[in-house]
Amino acid sequence: MRAVMVMFDTLTRKFLPNYGCNWTKMPNFQRLEEHCIRFDNFYAGSLPCMPARRELHTGKYNFLYRGWGPLEPFDKSVMEVLREYGVYTHLCTDHSHYWEDGGCTYHNRYDTWEGFRGQEGDRFVAHDIEAEIPADRNPLNKQGISVNQHYRNRLRQQTEEEMPSAMTVAAGLEFLKEHEKKDNWFLQIECFDPHEPFYVPQKYRELYGLPEEETLNWPRYGMIPSGNYHKDLQNAAKEYAALMTMCDVHVGKVLDFMDEHDMWKDTVLIVNTDHGFLLGEHDCLGKNFPPIYDELVHTPFFIHVPGIEGKNHTSQLASTVDIAPTLLDIFGCPSKKMGEMDGTSILPILTEEKEIRDMALFGVHGAYTCCTDGHMVYMKANKDETNSPIYEYTMMPTNIRGYFTDEQLKQAELIEGCRFTNGIPCLRMPSVLPYYHADRFGDRLYDLDEDPSQKNNLLTNETAVIWNQKLSDTLKKADAPKEEYERLGL
Repeated sequence: MRAVMVMFDTLTRKFLPNYGCNWTKMPNFQRLEEHCIRFDNFYAGSLPCMPARRELHTGKYNFLYRGWGPLEPFDKSVMEVLREYGVYTHLCTDHSHYWEDGGCTYHNRYDTWEGFRGQEGDRFVAHDIEAEIPADRNPLNKQGISVNQHYRNRLRQQTEEEMPSAMTVAAGLEFLKEHEKKDNWFLQIECFDPHEPFYVPQKYRELYGLPEEETLNWPRYGMIPSGNYHKDLQNAAKEYAALMTMCDVHVGKVLDFMDEHDMWKDTVLIVNTDHGFLLGEHDCLGKNFPPIYDELVHTPFFIHVPGIEGKNHTSQLASTVDIAPTLLDIFGCPSKKMGEMDGTSILPILTEEKEIRDMALFGVHGAYTCCTDGHMVYMKANKDETNSPIYEYTMMPTNIRGYFTDEQLKQAELIEGCRFTNGIPCLRMPSVLPYYHADRFGDRLYDLDEDPSQKNNLLTNETAVIWNQKLSDTLKKADAPKEEYERLGL
């Protein structure tokens, strides 16, 4: 067996024609349904970027025990288990978080990997090289050091072929050329796009009537300030759609190769993402900050498995934590080496339309903790503004771009192992949560079937009792730490 996973960052399903969007131009995503099964109820688990990737590797919810961090020494990566059973794994990526302190152990779990520099604020082009930053950037755009770095990086991205995502896909296609007659391999083509900033050649922007001057192409996270920003938000959606259309071209290149080399008969294809993005919905921009609305966590997912035909979509519930056990199942590898996972293989859904879970968890460490049955979704905020107690469980005390603080390290204590650490002792220390204030927004309950835009909060005293119990039961299954119940007031 062989498998290809094409993974994007921040791919929002409401912009895809597959899920009902009628104004974006993405013919190759539509082509996926000629061979793939589309999941209509697929959910992220831990947000944002690296927490999602840790779930992909381990099959365990990350956000209950850890914020943004690397794979830990006690983690079992599915890539290492595949290798143990003779499956060659290769990663092509331009995701710059892999080169940072909080993501530095992921790429080395693959047999081989290729990385391409220059996305977002990747510290790539030297600081003493000057780059022109537009003086009249929209005030809703992000400001600061990452923006300055991005414009320096652009100096080496003057053509589409020089852009990191294009180089990533080209490397993936080269791997396919070298391995299309070989067996027992897994290829992950992972593009940072369409993550912000929405930097894309003008030919894609012209498809959506955008001028050569940038509009709102790097939204800053948070609530939209008071005022009339209707046109700005329209432009942001177009900027994002233009970048998604370039991603669509990348998808098309992979599909063309599989068509030309008749790979559908013996090669799995997965197309997925880590999370979505808010572009004005619920009066918010970005991710992490607000309640975890459907636009952020209800993600697109497509899979083709040779020999499984006759169905083009499913409404069964699945989650990012299900990817690791699915890969093991595809290659016939036992799961015992992974320890006890939260995820379950999705193959029974494809063959029997069999339910694999009745509830999915999702959340951000120290912010909302949520659960859904695919019809109703419950968002539980911290009980008060102290947002405590909350801890990090780690043997590698790093965050996105640095180490834990001295104060955190001074309070570290070595504790016994648990299910999350596969029985290995680890350090526990207080979390530092600078901007998560879920208590300001309160608990929420939505009916996704009747109210997909999540405008009508159905929470009452009576429904709160019911859903607090459902959430508690789901947390128990995931072996959540005891302080999580206290923090949430359960």
